[in-house]
Amino acid sequence: MEFLCNLLSVKIIQLKNLQKADIFTQSNCYVSLFLPTASSERVQTKTIKDCQDPLWNETFIFRIQKKVKNVLELTVHDEDNCLMDGHLLTVLFDVSKIQFGETICLTFPLDPKIQEELEVEFRLESIPVPLENIVTNGVLVSREMSCLEVEVHMEKMKNEPTDKSVTFTVQGSCEEKKYFPLGSVMHPVDPVVFHYIKYQQSILAVELTKKLCTTCFPTCRNTNTEEKVCLTLPLEPLSIKKEIVIDKSKTIDLSMKVQDWPRGLDVRLGYELCMEEKMLIQKRKGIAAAALKKVLHLDRDLQDHEVPVIAVMATGGSSRAFTALHGHLFGLQKLNLLDCLSYISGSSGSTWAMCNLYEQADWSHQDLSGAIAEARKQMTKCKLNIFCLEKLKEYSHALEQRQKEGYKTCFTDLWGIFIDKALSCGPNCTLSGQKHALNHGQNPLPIYMVLNTRDKYSLSEFKEWMEFTPYEVGLLKYGAYIRSEDFGSKFFMGRLMKKAPESEICYMKGLWSNVFSYHLLDASPGRNIPEENCWHRCTRDTINNIEERPPQPLSPHQLHTYLVAPACKFAKLLREVLTKSLTISEVYNFIHGLQLNNGYFDNKNFELWKDTILDDLPNNLNTTEYLSLADTAAYIDSSYPTLMKPERKVDVIVHLNYSSGSQTEVNFPRKYIHGMVLGEAGGGKKGVMSAHRDAFDISHSFLPEEEGKHLLAVAPEAGGRGS
Repeated sequence: MEFLCNLLSVKIIQLKNLQKADIFTQSNCYVSLFLPTASSERVQTKTIKDCQDPLWNETFIFRIQKKVKNVLELTVHDEDNCLMDGHLLTVLFDVSKIQFGETICLTFPLDPKIQEELEVEFRLESIPVPLENIVTNGVLVSREMSCLEVEVHMEKMKNEPTDKSVTFTVQGSCEEKKYFPLGSVMHPVDPVVFHYIKYQQSILAVELTKKLCTTCFPTCRNTNTEEKVCLTLPLEPLSIKKEIVIDKSKTIDLSMKVQDWPRGLDVRLGYELCMEEKMLIQKRKGIAAAALKKVLHLDRDLQDHEVPVIAVMATGGSSRAFTALHGHLFGLQKLNLLDCLSYISGSSGSTWAMCNLYEQADWSHQDLSGAIAEARKQMTKCKLNIFCLEKLKEYSHALEQRQKEGYKTCFTDLWGIFIDKALSCGPNCTLSGQKHALNHGQNPLPIYMVLNTRDKYSLSEFKEWMEFTPYEVGLLKYGAYIRSEDFGSKFFMGRLMKKAPESEICYMKGLWSNVFSYHLLDASPGRNIPEENCWHRCTRDTINNIEERPPQPLSPHQLHTYLVAPACKFAKLLREVLTKSLTISEVYNFIHGLQLNNGYFDNKNFELWKDTILDDLPNNLNTTEYLSLADTAAYIDSSYPTLMKPERKVDVIVHLNYSSGSQTEVNFPRKYIHGMVLGEAGGGKKGVMSAHRDAFDISHSFLPEEEGKHLLAVAPEAGGRGS
């Protein structure tokens, strides 16, 4: 789809009744502007000192894409305020409220008590650039990209050694920054390459670093200064040359070429199921129809629309989940119900059992007593030999190799190796390698669940569900998916930029069951409701809605205007301590660079998975380069969200509960979760399956907002033969 770009003019007029910096002096005030969807550069007004009503009348220009959610950050600073790092207040303004061709003047109340107000003028007009071709799923937007190649010509520097180097920076690009040493390179080299959003205001900064002359500046020792040249990058394909002066007698020549980057998307944007999963589920329906006919003693074959989609939902529970899941699947097999399943979802410890089973291409059609015997053998064997010196050296070498492949390594990777050595004896495999167990629809589709978290936020404040299948890895809320073999590779604006070898399954086991991802703020009382936790309240920024009541209500896609008051330095430091995890799995964010659609907040798919206080703060949602992945048990020990995906059309869910606490009740909090309400199990009634009473204790529950969908909560009985 093609859409116009517009020119946004923002005029900072004045600030009235500015509060004093202290009892005796006024603030030295300036205002900074940041619109990350238009430019990665933060611009600012001049500083006006010792003035209660500073007047600027300075205008700033931004080139924006109207299809993108543009939220402008207007931050009031005080140069002398060290307690808040010079940051006083920030206004978050949704640019979509400005109509094309109009000029409006708005007054933002900063402190109603003293009538402190910031006056700003906005104007939106057309810009003579071609239509931009974008791809969107209604929540995320992928924009056009350009590629910049910079060649450094060293002819004028030959045989003249130098300790100088050149740093090239394009903020907001995929590469961000690259270094080029001048003294050590005397032969042709590959050009420096940057990929960036074509219609964004991008700037190439060329910095020359050299040591100061101690003769001229005797007070300076071992200090570097930087000579900086900034070049605005053109929109259209172009070749340009630029001469950079090193000193009065020496220069280097730069040849720059800008061209379009037409490569298609490698991230699938959409909430529908991938084609491989659709084909698998269709095959499973045929197998399930035959199994149900046999189990229910039907006189005729079931029609396609009569076959229910049945799923097993397993929780975490460490080795308890590992052993019990084997037993429960064996119980389903003895009941001839295993072929009725279309999905098996798991988290934490249950993923260990799933990984072991899917090493066998036809595991669900084999006698699972053999798999149980092997699991028992692995559980009871002596584990001391996996910690011997020779093994530790082997692990160290494996982690070094993983780091060379481009991964961030941490203790979670070592934890995954320990799990694999302790509970598995099979060969090293990968997640995508499990496709061999799905080629003919012979087994249910396995789905592994984790949480994407955010640094300096508790799980009650920010978490996003993420699923892994042998086909794809995806973030449910955004409707963004990549091939499972591409997980861990570097992406930008939906394009694969740097391919990394696929992780072995042992590292995935560590990631899915990262018990070291807990931190103090999540462990504190009242962690599920931040407003009831004093540590949450006193350490985070204060965000207030300052939207004036307009004559007409806001459009559905428009966000309110917010005023953010930052926490003090001590509170920020305290939050860093409270939210510091022992270790967290960090992998490249495959939606890095993608921007949010202007109507993302009103999109039913996005709201379905809404579960974070950052949802209405789009500048903070998906800007990180890395995903921080944690075990689901850190917040809610379940793998249900992936089965609630409407496109999967799951009719019956068998809930296998291995978590600590009550083993006879459905393990869900009685509150709204992702827009769905889970009530008491079947009105408090419980039913018991007659066959294999020793293996199952089943209670029936219904989802009020999903008529006809059944939840079977299954807990292992103590001493049951099935477990």
